[in-house]
Amino acid sequence: MRLKSSLKWLALAGGFALSLGMASAQTSMRIGLAEDPDVLDPSLARSYVGRIVFASLCDKLFDIDAKLNIVPQLALSSETSADGKEVVIKLRPNVKFHDGEPMDAEAVRFSLDRHLNMAGSFRKPELGSVAEITVVDPLTVKLALKALFSPLIAQLTDRAGMIVSPKAAKELGDKFGQKPVCAGPFKFVERVQQDRIVLEKFADYWNKDKINFDRVVFLPIADSTVRLANLRSGQLDLIERLPATDIKDVKANAKLKLTAVPSLAYSGITMNIANKEAGKTGLGLDPRVRQALNWAIDREAINQVAFNGEFTPGNQWINPSNPYYQKSFPVTGRDVKKAQDLLKAAGVKTPLTIDFMVPNNPEARQVAEIVQSMAAEAGFDMKIRLTEFATSLTQAEQGNYQAYLLNWSGRTDPDGNAYSFHACGQPLNYTGYCNKDVDALLGEARQKGSFDERKAIYEKATKILQEEGGVLYLYHVSILMAHTDRLDGYVQLPDGLIRLTGARLK
Repeated sequence: MRLKSSLKWLALAGGFALSLGMASAQTSMRIGLAEDPDVLDPSLARSYVGRIVFASLCDKLFDIDAKLNIVPQLALSSETSADGKEVVIKLRPNVKFHDGEPMDAEAVRFSLDRHLNMAGSFRKPELGSVAEITVVDPLTVKLALKALFSPLIAQLTDRAGMIVSPKAAKELGDKFGQKPVCAGPFKFVERVQQDRIVLEKFADYWNKDKINFDRVVFLPIADSTVRLANLRSGQLDLIERLPATDIKDVKANAKLKLTAVPSLAYSGITMNIANKEAGKTGLGLDPRVRQALNWAIDREAINQVAFNGEFTPGNQWINPSNPYYQKSFPVTGRDVKKAQDLLKAAGVKTPLTIDFMVPNNPEARQVAEIVQSMAAEAGFDMKIRLTEFATSLTQAEQGNYQAYLLNWSGRTDPDGNAYSFHACGQPLNYTGYCNKDVDALLGEARQKGSFDERKAIYEKATKILQEEGGVLYLYHVSILMAHTDRLDGYVQLPDGLIRLTGARLK
């Protein structure tokens, strides 16, 4: 976005802020998002930026703290039977949905059943171990499991644990995402696609004394330069995903503050190897082609050039500081000759043209251009196709790509970064990859309670996926948020979500 259009956006934002009214503007939190979220339905949503909005809109059964401990939210506690096949969850009393309906055990049963059985639900694999949901009493629900499922409570700290109003969900049907009704601190007011999402404080929220904003306005601004300019000018109070190259400027501005914490996320290239027609060519031709692309890339160079060395190069679904990281598979350096030899051995005629789908934002474009340049020396012609983010997810689902530069915001349990991306037929497996041995290993890891046992299983899966898998991991971001120095009490957690509980504008 050029200066002229940037100034136009500033003027529009200023006019919108004034339209909120003087009294309201004093307690409004204005947040600049890097993209426009997809559908605001916890069962159907896929995007990280959507999870940021959900943090203000839809409470979960459980949440996490700064040390990744699981803590109560809508639930007060959970108890698992000795064989791991039964989980009893006690609920917080006197909680209401935004429509005034009670948030009780029946609502939890309805919501979990909806996550499991709604057509198109992305939560089904996260809760796939649940065989039966029983209401014990108005504040107690019992989950009967098919087998021990280690990640279950961790799954309930995210969208799989979000509880929706049964009344609203039944009335709205597949339109629920256009006017979501949950039990979070703020309720839905309006959404204008690619422009704004407006929420207002829910007067009957169970923890309302710690909510200090009357209104939250989310403004999707894909251009990071424009996001930062609006923060500087006071049109925004907080922006997410500050580019690492802007850290110095934020630190030099006395009116701004930087928040930086290690994340659970990974960034990589999702490669189409068996998803519709596009998977039959290019990177799907032979595992050696995918290995060649791996050897063509210098991860540390990407980190230094695009991110001023602020991020962590990586080659697995969890970062090197994670206890589950497999040290027996360290990040490799670049070897162009090896990449060329692998393409030759695979019988590939170079240059091999690859449709490279890239979300349309400055950081992603820069990374893509670096990858494009490196890969060209090995024999790849990476044709960058810039695509609006939500559209790119749909394109990936439909198999309309060959390579896709994609970030995953990460989960506290390693299963959340692996299973849905690599297991056969799972909703986030955009690659089309399917290996029954990997399925068995990932499934076995879900049924073990011991850290050592699970790590040993993941080591076996890592070996297979590094040889033939469909995701080429590149780096792990740090969460970089910038906000006005007037924002007090804001705490950033490693999942990258924006929690406004306890925060206020001075």
